[in-house]
Amino acid sequence: MSIALEAVHPVLMSSDPSRSVLFFARLGFTVAFQDRPASPSYVAIAKDGVTLHLQWQDSLQWACAHDRPTYRFLVQDVDGLFEAFQSAGAIASSSSPWAAPGDTAWGTREFHILDPDGNGLQFYRPL
Repeated sequence: MSIALEAVHPVLMSSDPSRSVLFFARLGFTVAFQDRPASPSYVAIAKDGVTLHLQWQDSLQWACAHDRPTYRFLVQDVDGLFEAFQSAGAIASSSSPWAAPGDTAWGTREFHILDPDGNGLQFYRPL
């Protein structure tokens, strides 16, 4: 028996999984599973071997609407991915210093976006 970890499947809180699926489709994700065809409350989406899960949460379950988790994605081509997301209309205007690809003081090139529920998505590669 192996004791190695094989994968991690983060579960992002979503106030509207159907809306989240549309957003992530612009990022190139496709539905791998959903609990029901109409108005799903749980959906797994996948892209390039990466799987995220989206789970409906009632607004009362959001302890702090401004304190959302952040997920980091290691990618090969930060600038190319940014351009693809921008062409797909998935990049919103932001005042963040990482709203567009840039080199960080901590030795990465990255950009950050938010999903419709404020979950942080960071795409990076080491310099």
